[in-house]
Amino acid sequence: MNHHIVCGQISFFLRIWNKEYRLGRANIAPGIIFDSENCVAPDVIWISNERLTETYQADGKLHSAPELVVEVLSPGSANEARDRSVKLKLYSRRGVSEYWLVSWPKRQLEVYRRNPELLALELIQTLFETDTLTSPLLPGFSCKVSEIFEKVI
Repeated sequence: MNHHIVCGQISFFLRIWNKEYRLGRANIAPGIIFDSENCVAPDVIWISNERLTETYQADGKLHSAPELVVEVLSPGSANEARDRSVKLKLYSRRGVSEYWLVSWPKRQLEVYRRNPELLALELIQTLFETDTLTSPLLPGFSCKVSEIFEKVI
């Protein structure tokens, strides 16, 4: 339940910001088909209007990476390893600009951003409840990390 609460909160704050700026779309659990062997359903994404028109196809799925991908860690070491390793590498290869990895039990959020020299996502910062989340990808976006976790039981 807490997993879904956090996904809803992040989506909510992205949608509020996007309502004002109208630069793209936030969505919960969209299907992304990179190729026949690499299909994922991240917890939350934000995709720009430009990229959406390029990647959205008649099957109702995205066929290339959104700019922002958010994964909320599920309990279990195998689940966490998948998000921290397999998905991080996949999103790096496929051109995701920013990746947020969220732990509701620890009430923290790790921000990975694309390093243009390495062509890969790298950990930029770990945010805690007392911090504020901003992103150069989302001009004007600001959210207190504590607000993401305020409804967690």
